Amino acid sequence: MTLRPLPLLGFGAAAAAAASGVWLLRSYDPNVEGNPFLPCLFNLLTGLYCPGCGSTRSMHALVHGDIVRALDMNPLFVFALVAVPLLVAWSRGWRPKALAPAMRVIGAPAFWLVLVPAFAVARNLPWAPFVWLAPG
Repeated sequence: MTLRPLPLLGFGAAAAAAASGVWLLRSYDPNVEGNPFLPCLFNLLTGLYCPGCGSTRSMHALVHGDIVRALDMNPLFVFALVAVPLLVAWSRGWRPKALAPAMRVIGAPAFWLVLVPAFAVARNLPWAPFVWLAPG
């Protein structure tokens, strides 16, 4: 098997981007004023949390090894960090039988079309247990 230059270049670019992101998140804290990260424009305009709110802070917690804090910031983002690579591997032919039932569920577009909006609504509800879905 020979590696074609274009996919190898794409992999190298993705690896460099990921390494740069990790460096930024290790160097700067998105929880403090004056950080280089952009705030959520949806939250700024509406005062509501979008499904992605807290993702930068969640990733910051993950690169510092704090899984509990990452889940506190955005549990959907942490779930997607696991689910999306599994979906990509599954679509490329890696198909362990033990994962087949889960992949049938998370691989269905309807799953994501229900989950993401439901998460967006639930995290903005002002009573327990939904307030626990709000970032931070």
